[in-house]
Amino acid sequence: MKYLTKSRFKLAVECPVKLYYTGKDDYPDKKKQDDFLEALAEGGFQVGTLAKLYYPGGMEVSGHDYDATVNMTNELLRRKDVVIFEAAFRYKKLFIRADIIVKKGNHIDLIEVKSKSFRDDDANKMVGTRGGLNTGWKPYLYDVAFQKHVVKSAFPQYTVTAFLMLADKQKKATVDGLNQKFLISKDNEGRVSVETIGDTAPEALGEPVLTPFNVNDIADGIIAGTYGQLEEGMDFAATVENYAEHYDNDDMFDKNIGEQCARCEFDCPFDDEEQGFRSGYRTCWEKRLKWKKADFQEPHVFEIWDNRRKPDMMQDGKYHMKDLSKSDIGDFKPSKDGRLSRNERQWLQIEKTLAKDPEPYFDREGLRDEMSKWNYPLHFIDFETNRVAIPFYKGRKPYEGIAFQFSHHTVDRNGNIRHAGEFINVEPGVFPNYLFVRALKEDLEKDDGTIFRYAEHENSFLAEIWKQLSEESDESVPDRQALMDFIQSITHSTKDSTVQWRGPRDMVDLLEMVKKYFYQIGMKGSNSIKVVLPAVLKASTFIRDKYSKPVYGAVGGITSHNFPPQVWYKTDEQGNVINPYKLLDPVFKDMDEEEMDGMMVDETIASGGAAMTAYARMQFTRMGDKERELARKALLRYCELDTFAMVMIYEYWKDFTK
Repeated sequence: MKYLTKSRFKLAVECPVKLYYTGKDDYPDKKKQDDFLEALAEGGFQVGTLAKLYYPGGMEVSGHDYDATVNMTNELLRRKDVVIFEAAFRYKKLFIRADIIVKKGNHIDLIEVKSKSFRDDDANKMVGTRGGLNTGWKPYLYDVAFQKHVVKSAFPQYTVTAFLMLADKQKKATVDGLNQKFLISKDNEGRVSVETIGDTAPEALGEPVLTPFNVNDIADGIIAGTYGQLEEGMDFAATVENYAEHYDNDDMFDKNIGEQCARCEFDCPFDDEEQGFRSGYRTCWEKRLKWKKADFQEPHVFEIWDNRRKPDMMQDGKYHMKDLSKSDIGDFKPSKDGRLSRNERQWLQIEKTLAKDPEPYFDREGLRDEMSKWNYPLHFIDFETNRVAIPFYKGRKPYEGIAFQFSHHTVDRNGNIRHAGEFINVEPGVFPNYLFVRALKEDLEKDDGTIFRYAEHENSFLAEIWKQLSEESDESVPDRQALMDFIQSITHSTKDSTVQWRGPRDMVDLLEMVKKYFYQIGMKGSNSIKVVLPAVLKASTFIRDKYSKPVYGAVGGITSHNFPPQVWYKTDEQGNVINPYKLLDPVFKDMDEEEMDGMMVDETIASGGAAMTAYARMQFTRMGDKERELARKALLRYCELDTFAMVMIYEYWKDFTK
C-alpha cells in the first residue's frame, strides 16, 4: 500500500495530478534538490533539531518502516505523560510523522516545526479580510490541519491542539554560538542528519528563539470547510480519502490545466526524453489540449514578463502569444515618467518574439537623459547575503540579514575599467556585517561617483544593517555613527523604517533601467542579470569584439582580483553565445576524485541562491581547510562576474548612445 503522507498531501493541495507523477523515476522532480538547498540555506534542518532540544526527555521514534514506527508510537502513547519526536500515526491510507507530540493524560499537543519566520502581527494575517487563508501561510496551515485530522481519526479518544513552532523574529538569542551547535550531513541515499556539537542542555541554549503558536482554531476551520473546499462538493475528510485512493491506485486525477502549471516541477526538456524521461507538465497539456511537440515550442503566455493576466488568458482559451491582442494585455497608458510601462514592455516582448526580431529595443533618448546625470568614476557593486533562522550571536534575532561578500568595479571618464575591490568573510560563527560596511565605506568614500546596483537588494540590506547599528551602543561599535551616516549617504530608507532618508549618492538601479529602456528577445520574460548579460553579448558588436579577446585579467588590460586572462565571449558548436556564468571554473577542479567524494559544495556557483547555499555549507557542514579555500575562491569569482556583468551592460549602452 502507498500512503498519503504530509509531503504527498502538500503536493495534492498544489495540484492533485502531481500525485501521479511523484516518486516515478521517469518523471524527474526539479524541486527535490531545490528543497534540500533551500532548507540548508535557511537553516531549516537546524530548526527541527533545536525544537526537540527544547523538550528534554523526549523519545525519538526512529526508522522508516511503517508498521514498526506506528507500533513504537502506540507503545509510547500508553504512557500517561510523554513527549515523542517523529511520532508515526496511521489511519486507513493516511500516514504522518509528527515533529513533536506532547501527551498529557488524554490530551495531545501536536507541534509542527517550521523554519518560517513569525512575529506577533502575523497572527492577524493568517486569515485575510475576506475570510480566506493568506496565500503565504496556506501550505503550513493545511499541513498541520492534515496532521490533526490523521491523529484525531486514529485516536478519537484524545483531544488534540495544533501548533506551528516558528522562528520568532522578536526574540533575541541570549547565548553566543547557538547556530554553531548544529552540523549537517547527508548520506548516500540523500537522507539528511544533524549532529549537535557541545553543550545542548536547556541553559546552554538560552532563551528560546522558536515559539509554538496555537493554530488550532484555523486547523479546525480548515477541516470543517470554513475556508472553502479543496475539491468541489467534498468535505475535508472525503477529499484526503480521495487523494489517498488515487495515489495508492496510481490513478491520475482528471484536472483542468491552469495558471498553476507554470510552476510545475515535473517537467524536463524534450532532449531528456531520449534518455527515457517524461514531462508531467507536457503530459497534462497533451491530455487536455491534444498538443503536439510543435505546440509546446510556440511562445507561451507563461513566458510573458510579469504576466498577471494568465488566468484570464487561459480562461479564454489563449495559450500562445500568437493568440493575444493588445486588449488581452490591458491598459496602455504611458508610465508617469514617460518611459516604457509594464504593459508596453509586455506587448513589446510579444511583438518581437512573434516576429523573431533579434534587434534590441532601446530608448536611446531615455538612456542619454539618465546617463547625463551620472558622475565619474562610476561604481558597480553587488552583495552576497544570507539569512538563517538560528542566530549566530547573542543579541541577534532569527533571520537577521548577514552580508558576507561584495564585489566592486569602477569605470572612469576615459572608459578605464578595474576590479577596484572586494570583501568576503565566511568564517564560521562570525557576524560580518560591520566589517562588511567598513570595507564598503573605505572603497566608496574616496569620491562622489555614481554607484550602481542591480535590483533593490543592496539598498534594503544596507538599510537593515543601518537599523542593526542604530540598536548598538558606542561602546560596542565605536564607529557606528560614521557607518550609519555612510549608509544613509548612498541609500534611501525602506517603507517600514522609522527614520526616512534619501542619500545624495543614492544608488542607481540598473534593473529599473533595463525595464524602462532595453529589451532583447533572448531575455524572454526575465530581467535577471544572468539573462540580460548573454542578451547583451548577442546584441552588441562592440562587446563581442572586445571580450572575444583575453583582455580581462590580462597585464595591461582590465585588472581582476580572481581571474587569469579571460575570454568572456564564447560560442558553442551551433554558434550560440555561451552564458559567461557557465564559464565559471568548478569549485573543486584542483582536487582529485577521492578528495571530492562526499563534498557538499556545488560544483559550480552560478546563481545567487547557489552562493547563499555555498555560504551556508561553509557554516554548517564539516569542511577541510583546502575545501573551504576552494569554495571561498569560487564565491569571489562569482561575485566579481556579477559586477563585471553590470560593467558590460553599461559599456553596451554607452557605445549605443554614443
